[in-house]
Amino acid sequence: MRGKTKKVLEYLQTNGSITQLQAWELFRASRLSSIVFNLKKYGYSIISKKENFTDINGEKSYYVRYIYEGEVIE
Repeated sequence: MRGKTKKVLEYLQTNGSITQLQAWELFRASRLSSIVFNLKKYGYSIISKKENFTDINGEKSYYVRYIYEGEVIE
């Protein structure tokens, strides 16, 4: 495992969850769903949860938060 995948895993293990916006801001990772897919193939347990919000135009939308189900390191 290398690069952004490793950084995302370490972030998940420390913080418990991550969103696409966080992945972009922290690691410039534009394909978080692909990274999570690969982490699942490596055997890590990660679930996705839709979180609703209202955008600046008043439109309802959602984003996905990926939640690490392993032990969180503090």
